[in-house]
Amino acid sequence: MQSFEQLLKQFEEHFNKRLFPKEPASLYDAAQHILSIGGKRVRPVAVLMGNELFDDIKPDAWQVATAIELFHNFSLIHDDIMDEAPLRRGKQTVHAIHGINTAILAGDVTLTMSYDYIGKVEGDVKSILALFNKTALEVSEGQQMDMDFEKRETVSLAEYVRMIELKTSVLLAASLKLGAMIGGASVGNTEHIYEFGRNLGIAFQVQDDYLDCFGDPAKFGKQVGGDIKANKKTFLMIHALETASAEQQQQLKALMQNNPADKVEQVLAIYKSAAVDEWAMQLKNQYFEKAMKHLEDIAVLNKRKIALQQLAQFLVQREY
Repeated sequence: MQSFEQLLKQFEEHFNKRLFPKEPASLYDAAQHILSIGGKRVRPVAVLMGNELFDDIKPDAWQVATAIELFHNFSLIHDDIMDEAPLRRGKQTVHAIHGINTAILAGDVTLTMSYDYIGKVEGDVKSILALFNKTALEVSEGQQMDMDFEKRETVSLAEYVRMIELKTSVLLAASLKLGAMIGGASVGNTEHIYEFGRNLGIAFQVQDDYLDCFGDPAKFGKQVGGDIKANKKTFLMIHALETASAEQQQQLKALMQNNPADKVEQVLAIYKSAAVDEWAMQLKNQYFEKAMKHLEDIAVLNKRKIALQQLAQFLVQREY
C-alpha cells in the first residue's frame, strides 16, 4: 500500500481543478472558494486507502473520494454559517465574502455536485449510495445535537460521545468502508474497517479537545483555551463537571457564567487538580486501542495495514 502522503499528493492533483461551472459566477465562485481553502483531505484519502487495502485502486474510488470531499465541504459552508464564523483556516469563510444567502446556495450546489460524482460510479452504486445517504443523515443529526447541547446546562459523556460519533466519526468510517467495498472486501472486513474508522474518529476528537486546553500554541496553530472561552461542552469539561469535587464543580459553573479575564487559567487549574488531563489521555487510548483491534482483525496481510496504522497514530498523536 502507498502511504497517506503519497495518496494525498495524487488526490490533490486530481481534485485541485475547477469542479463547478462558470456561470452564474456569483454562485459558483462562492462554491469554489471553500475548495480553495484546502484542508487535510483525510476523508477522501481514506476512501483510496480503504480500496487499496484489498485491491489496486479502481476508478470508482476516485469518484467516491471526490464525492466525500465535496460533501465534507458542503457541511463546512453550512457549519460556518451556523457558527457565524468569519474565518476558516485563516481565510474568510464563504458567507463572510458572499453573504449568507449565496453561501447557503453554494453549500447546496456543493452537496448536489457530490451526488453527481456518486452517479459516475460503475460498480455497485446502489450499496454505495445507501451508505453515503445514511452517513449524510447522521452528520446532520450530529450537528443538530451539537446545537441542542449549547442550550442545555448539562450533557452526559455518553451523549457527547454519540454526538461526536455522528458529527465527526461516521464520515471517516464510511469513507474507509466505501473504499473497501469498491476494493471487493467481504462483509466482515467492511464492518471491521468501519469500526476502525468510527473509534479512530472519537479518539481524534478527544485529542482535539485536549490540545485546545493543553496544546503548545506554537504547534497547535491557535491560542489554547478557545473551547473554554466559548463555554463548549467538551470531553474535558463534561468529565470535570461529573467527577470533580462539589466545590470545583461550583467554581466551574461560576466561571462559565461570569467569564472573568483569567477564566482559562482558572479552568485549566481545576482540570489539572481533578486529573482531567490524565483521564482524557486514557480515554483517547481506549478508543485508539479499539480501533487498532478492528484493524488487526481485518483478514489481509499485516504489511498491507502499515499505512493505515501510521495514519491512525498520526491522527491521535498529533500536536496540531
